[in-house]
Amino acid sequence: MSEAAQGADAPRALIAFKGVGKTFGAGPAAVRALAGVDLEVREGEFIAIMGPSGSGKSTAMNIIGCLDTPSAGAYLFKGVDVGRLDRRSRALVRRRFLGFVFQGFNLLARTSAAENVELPLVYRGTAPGERRRLALAALDRVGLLGREGHTPSELSGGQQQRVAIARAIVTQPAVLLADEPTGNLDTKTSHEIMRLLTDLNGQGITVIMVTHEADMAAYARRTVRFLDGRIAEDGGTREAA
Repeated sequence: MSEAAQGADAPRALIAFKGVGKTFGAGPAAVRALAGVDLEVREGEFIAIMGPSGSGKSTAMNIIGCLDTPSAGAYLFKGVDVGRLDRRSRALVRRRFLGFVFQGFNLLARTSAAENVELPLVYRGTAPGERRRLALAALDRVGLLGREGHTPSELSGGQQQRVAIARAIVTQPAVLLADEPTGNLDTKTSHEIMRLLTDLNGQGITVIMVTHEADMAAYARRTVRFLDGRIAEDGGTREAA
């Protein structure tokens, strides 16, 4: 097969960092969090981002999630230079294409599981009946149909994280950004959550996950390691554990 034909068959880069740098502060107090990072993420990948504290992995995730912008270089999402967009346009990218899962679940304590899942749809202006239908469908995808009326205090930690994942996927995002999604869970529950993320990736959602745990990273098909604001190692695509 020719190189041109191989390029035509290859999935396109959904996310691209081109010499991305990020500096916080100025003068002698300036801290360089990212130092010219080049990175491509293709549609359908499952990537684990690893590295010690201060390595730049969280800064990279914040830029991918449109929560921050580069100080230098370019961040392209679907070919669009996100760093050149205004705040409102970046918020639209975040709302339309990205879903977020956090270590701490971030659920509203006195609100039912279904109502928590509906929140992103409220911001979109989706009609109440359609919001409820989509929320129940998302809860079904994560194995929690029947628990939609429960508040977070009535759910286990693993179930709360499943609600958080349902909330992240209810808008049908292209990318799921997971920041230490198993950090507050026991080992058995952590593996259950990772199998769920693997299933969602198999359904076509691109997953980018920050983790400190090698056994959780093993579920990903590619591991990228940050060190001192640079990519120290990019493991390439492999079979997941």
